[in-house]
Amino acid sequence: MMWFNKFVASILPLMPKNLVWVFSKRYIAGKTIHDAIKASKSLNDEGFMVTIDLLGEFITDLGEAEANRDEYLEIIDHIEKNKINGNYSLKPTMFGLLIDKEACYQNIRIIVKKAVEFNNFVRIDMEDSQCVDLEIELFRKLKKEFPENVGLVFQAYMRRTLDDIKSLLDLHSKENPVNYRLCKGIYVEPESVAYKKYEEINQHYLEDLEFIFQQGIYPGIATHDVNLVKEAYKLIEKYKVSPENYEFQMLYGVTPGLRKSILNNGHRLRVYVPFGKNWFAYSTRRLKENPKMASDIMKALFVRG
Repeated sequence: MMWFNKFVASILPLMPKNLVWVFSKRYIAGKTIHDAIKASKSLNDEGFMVTIDLLGEFITDLGEAEANRDEYLEIIDHIEKNKINGNYSLKPTMFGLLIDKEACYQNIRIIVKKAVEFNNFVRIDMEDSQCVDLEIELFRKLKKEFPENVGLVFQAYMRRTLDDIKSLLDLHSKENPVNYRLCKGIYVEPESVAYKKYEEINQHYLEDLEFIFQQGIYPGIATHDVNLVKEAYKLIEKYKVSPENYEFQMLYGVTPGLRKSILNNGHRLRVYVPFGKNWFAYSTRRLKENPKMASDIMKALFVRG
């Protein structure tokens, strides 16, 4: 079956976009901010928080960066006007990180400053290994100016992650804890920089999470892995972490049953709500990262409902 999944993953980028959308709309809120608001309101009504993400990454022109910045500013206005219970996530390569890191910083700083006007929060997503040092540097600069309004993402499969978390402890205090999303990691990396086996990735995820709890850092526990959720419950109990000092996080459209059970067990949960005109690249990349999703595609394409 794996060969079939990989085959579907390889041909998906060649399929007509309208056909791919049949599958993608399960994992993407839509193509416009109005779609994202509708999805977010529905999630809020169910008791979930959200984080809004405009799709896009690895631009090649700083003009695109400025356009993306301006679109994010409009997004913030729309989200706040509609009183959505949510914050914002963004990818630095969408704002020119690999072209001009100072221009990238200035673009994102304007977005964070806008969010601060509404006492809201911006999450700096972590991207592939070439970006890690640059994104940590970016986070440091923003955190010093906006200590309560910016967070970062760490990927547990990266061999360097625990050391990176430790290296940023100077930014952390009991009065103003740092705020990290901890996920497994999605980019294809060489074994020299990333763990590859399921068991060792999970082991390091839990080591990172336990250190985070030990230090009083605020984590977004981002996983769809039932085993990790159960182990996270144990760590929360072990360290007597109060519900306001952590949250679970999940992707839009993924494991809704598990998502609901976490909420029913008394834990807060935030859903990552991606949207935008760049949905096609997001969809094909996610499938390449997880070919097992091919079975979902075939059901979406050929099974009614």
